[in-house]
Amino acid sequence: MDAVFKALADGSRRKLLDQLRVSNGQTLGELCAHLDMTRQAVSKHLRLLEAANLVAVTWHGREKLHYLNPVPIHEISERWIGKYERRRLQALGDLKRVLEGNKTSRKE
Repeated sequence: MDAVFKALADGSRRKLLDQLRVSNGQTLGELCAHLDMTRQAVSKHLRLLEAANLVAVTWHGREKLHYLNPVPIHEISERWIGKYERRRLQALGDLKRVLEGNKTSRKE
């Protein structure tokens, strides 16, 4: 789990995961188009995400496609967040939004 936390600690890696959440199965070039980084920097981030099992890759011919693996994030949620009462956390989140001026509450 340490590798997952380390991978999630960097904003650029979180952006990569967000891009894969929006459109799974992207090539390195497609992922680079959304970030202001060199291909080498994006490749380095992707390798760390793969090592943390947050990204899975498959090869289709000469294309390497990257896919989001949400399982490690779910495991973190269950271990660290699931222990707390979800209703209480939801109420605190709603209160925060109201105090910040966004009066719409989230219903789940």
